[in-house]
Amino acid sequence: MTARDAGEDRPGGGRAGDDGEAAAAVAHAGAGNRRSRWEPLRKALLGARTLWAQVAARLGEPSDRPASGRTAMEEWRAVARRTFVTVGMFSACVNLLMLTLPIYLFQISDRVLTSRSTETLVMLSLLAIGLIVVLALLDTLRRQVLGRLATRMETILGGPVLASIVATAPVSDGGNVQPLRSLHQVRGFIASPTMLILFDAPMAPLYFAVVFLIHRDLGLIALGAGLALVAIAVVNQRATSARLAQAGRHASMADAQAEALARNAQVINAMGMLDSGVLQWGRDQARALSVQISALDRSFWISGVSRFLRLVAQIAILGWGAYLALDGYLTGGMMIAASIIAGRALQPLEGMIEGWRNLVHTRAAYQAVRACVEALHSEKPRLRLPRPQGRLTVDKLLYLPPGTKEPILNGVSFELQPGESLAIVGPSGSGKSTLARILVGCLFPTAGKVRLDSTELRNWDRNQFGEFTGYLPQEVELFPGSIKDNVCRMRGDLPDDQIYRAAMLAGVHDMICHLPAGYETVLERNGAPLSGGQKQRIALARTFFGEPSMVVLDEPNSNLDAAGEQALTEAMLRARRMGITIVVITQRPALLNIVDKVLILRGGRSEAFGPPREVLRRLLQPGPTQPVSQPAVAANAGASGPAAVPAE
Repeated sequence: MTARDAGEDRPGGGRAGDDGEAAAAVAHAGAGNRRSRWEPLRKALLGARTLWAQVAARLGEPSDRPASGRTAMEEWRAVARRTFVTVGMFSACVNLLMLTLPIYLFQISDRVLTSRSTETLVMLSLLAIGLIVVLALLDTLRRQVLGRLATRMETILGGPVLASIVATAPVSDGGNVQPLRSLHQVRGFIASPTMLILFDAPMAPLYFAVVFLIHRDLGLIALGAGLALVAIAVVNQRATSARLAQAGRHASMADAQAEALARNAQVINAMGMLDSGVLQWGRDQARALSVQISALDRSFWISGVSRFLRLVAQIAILGWGAYLALDGYLTGGMMIAASIIAGRALQPLEGMIEGWRNLVHTRAAYQAVRACVEALHSEKPRLRLPRPQGRLTVDKLLYLPPGTKEPILNGVSFELQPGESLAIVGPSGSGKSTLARILVGCLFPTAGKVRLDSTELRNWDRNQFGEFTGYLPQEVELFPGSIKDNVCRMRGDLPDDQIYRAAMLAGVHDMICHLPAGYETVLERNGAPLSGGQKQRIALARTFFGEPSMVVLDEPNSNLDAAGEQALTEAMLRARRMGITIVVITQRPALLNIVDKVLILRGGRSEAFGPPREVLRRLLQPGPTQPVSQPAVAANAGASGPAAVPAE
């Protein structure tokens, strides 16, 4: 173009304007092309972000409560099944995206290096980075999903496990919290990397298939190594499972011994039993450690062999792949890609061998959790009955401890009308405390019946029965918390006036008010800062909370001074006037003056039953004492008021 032509174009502005518009259009089109080029990746990232938010929100919903008609175990299985399907889908995508790196290396070696194209390198690199970003997001998401599942498992099963521990404590080992520890172990395993290996291992055939697609010989090498690792895993299981289970049993015994030492720390320190106690714990712990180290040694050697085999397989694939490349059957990129993919196929199998010990322990822990929860739900729901009047009937009671043939109680029978009080006396070992536990449903008799208002204790709903019953055990334990929480039985849905009435009924209101913080005084695990007698009186108020229909007091005055014993006597008199049936176990004659009936146990048998004066008169008669017959019991039941106990 000449200067004149240019000058002619300017005045009209047509050509110059057209050129500017064209340049602008080209620039806009270029920008549009660049945007359109990045649009799929942007949409993919936005979609992944939206999916992440939806899944996280879904998992965060408070849907942990069991659905109607489902037990806690069934609800957990349903939640776990849905979550495992989701994690399985994520794992399939993750394992497919794991092929990004070997394919990228293959393309770099066989396409970029041969064509020397910078544009191809840039596009391949950007595509690989995008896929790796998606891989990282999906891998993080599946880890987050498993972490949420672990939390939900404890939310769903934690309460039932603890309830089962408490409910089955009388028939097991007195409140072993091992199932709760097992629940924590399973929760930790679900959120651990070993759990991801379980989802990655089923994808190993995919990698073997890809190696076979590259070359049959390389696929056979990888498959042979995989089968060898599976065989090693079986050997590892057989070589270590029994020893690990044995080590777990010894460790549980050692833990139980340690808990016993911690509970009795004061006695151990006062009587110089620390060295012998630690020595006894050390024996069980040493057996556990010796068996465990033997199993670990075997596992370590087997893990070393598996790692050696995997590395040798990768070297064999590289070596044989190089030989095939020299003959022209493969390219260098295909050889490297086959080695990486084979390593990825063998890695989950090797990880299973290394994590086998954790898997075995977790499986045993889950079995314990499942048995614990199913034991709780094996009991059928009971009909909720009206408030009982307090009529207590014991008919031919027999109790044999598990594993023994000597009965603790044999043929014990008596009956109490509503509002009557009974004192159970007898020498140590005669079965008094066992009878008390049976009367409140903590133990079930081997034979015979215990009825409250004509309904056998087995047929009462446990929670409802507890509301109508008070129990003061021989060994008083208060819960960590305030005195108010202990008196109201840890219930916060009841008005404070019931706490006040229980304290007044037990005669402890003035004692509590003299404490610096009153009812808000916080107690430690051992009941501090209260003395033994004060703890027993607080427990007495807890027994009378809610004005129960029947209370059972086992040695309620064992730690009381004169003032406390007087308060106990007045509390029993007030309770009797309110129509509360009272069963008290005592060795002191003071309480015999205020009860309606006395039962004397000796060797697990009822030696005498009736009003105090008549029972003591029978005992003082010369000759062998005969048990009171049931007609006499019925006749004595109508006797008027308690009689004073004559001095011996």
